[in-house]
Amino acid sequence: MALPGELWAELPAERRIFCSVLLFSWAVYLWEAFLAHRQRRVYRTTTHVPQELGQIMDSETFEKSRLYQLDKSTFSFWSGLYSEIEGTMILLCGGIPFLWKLSGQISGHAGFGQEYEIVQSLVFLLLATLFSAVTGLPWSLYNTFVIEEKHGFNQQTLGFFFKDAIKKFVVTQCILLPVTSLLLYIIKIGGDYFFIYAWLFTLVVSLVLVTIYADYIAPLFDKFIPLPEGELKQQIETMAKSIDFPLTKVYVVEGSKRSSHSNAYFYGFFKNKRIVLFDTLLEDYSALNKEPAEGEDGENEETKSKTKNKKQGCKNEEVLAVLGHELGHWKLGHTVKNIIISQMNSFLCFFLFAVLIGRKELFTAFGFYDTQPTLIGLMIIFQFIFSPYNEVLSFCLTVLSRRFEFQADAFAKELGKAKDLYSALIKLNKDNLGFPVSDWIFSMWHYSHPPLLERLQALKDAKQE
Repeated sequence: MALPGELWAELPAERRIFCSVLLFSWAVYLWEAFLAHRQRRVYRTTTHVPQELGQIMDSETFEKSRLYQLDKSTFSFWSGLYSEIEGTMILLCGGIPFLWKLSGQISGHAGFGQEYEIVQSLVFLLLATLFSAVTGLPWSLYNTFVIEEKHGFNQQTLGFFFKDAIKKFVVTQCILLPVTSLLLYIIKIGGDYFFIYAWLFTLVVSLVLVTIYADYIAPLFDKFIPLPEGELKQQIETMAKSIDFPLTKVYVVEGSKRSSHSNAYFYGFFKNKRIVLFDTLLEDYSALNKEPAEGEDGENEETKSKTKNKKQGCKNEEVLAVLGHELGHWKLGHTVKNIIISQMNSFLCFFLFAVLIGRKELFTAFGFYDTQPTLIGLMIIFQFIFSPYNEVLSFCLTVLSRRFEFQADAFAKELGKAKDLYSALIKLNKDNLGFPVSDWIFSMWHYSHPPLLERLQALKDAKQE
């Protein structure tokens, strides 16, 4: 009687590749489901504010955050299960080669034969992203208009949601299709060292997108206005100058049009840095803290002002503390380090792609017996073959991110912002209904930011010094 190992060894290489991809995908899913189950158990059993949280969180907020996170976790379980089953069925039923053949038929009807592989690749990409958008739409609708609505975060109407979704799809295609066509062209004409040229191209594209995103892409979806002259702007400029941050502009973005979650970020290269503050972060600017004026229409017809959430945002001193933390990422070189890590990983992946692209069994494993399209090779190698490596890398980057967050908090301390950052973190946790109790394995695997209590303890030590 043959042992399982012997049976496995007797399988053709392409069958072993295909089965390995499926098995690993389900192994990752089951691991993630196990971690989520542990965390849901925490949500279900931790029904009272723990003693160590008694001074920073009231029982009402604690219960709201518990129920919100429980609903999100349950939704994530079902959406994740659907996604895994969908992906498995696509592979088992030959969905990828079917879509490739369909793309060839469509491009053929348009007058482009098989020799126009890049055209066929773009049609394939358009159909694939359209399929993903359509199948993901019910889940997005449920998340926005059931879960986020139930817990007071959704600010969108149905019309705004669909207009936003269509706009996102169109903008994505306008970027994705030209970039992909150029990348495929570079790979085809690049010779033996095409991986170097492909990597350099993606590096340039990523830097350009980072540079233009907030100025030209983000304003297509949200309104950006300069932060008005006043005490807050002066204090931001003074703090930036004190650490030699080359600030040129400060914007407020109307994030409250779609959600009441808060955020802040900076962008730009060299001597041209901008800071962007969500209006939901600012107590004095948040639309959610204001009653709508009589007779107001226009924007209010597309967004629903939930005036019941009169808890939104931070005071100026707390906003400065949050920015002190964000600027700490810049001063300590975290942004540059992340870019370097990302590009080293990108170069390694393109190099390994160059090594593997000639292996016919990789294509036959996924139903491509007669052709070896470059786009399909990119998909197979980057998405499937690199899956184990991507999981390990993701975990390492999560660990590194938590380290960076502690360092940025420590930088804010050095600026004398420990007390204000302490209170800001509590407010933001309350505004976003973050649940401060976590299963340790779930936290270790998923949290890119340290748990709230750990951050507060570090800042508390500074407050007491």
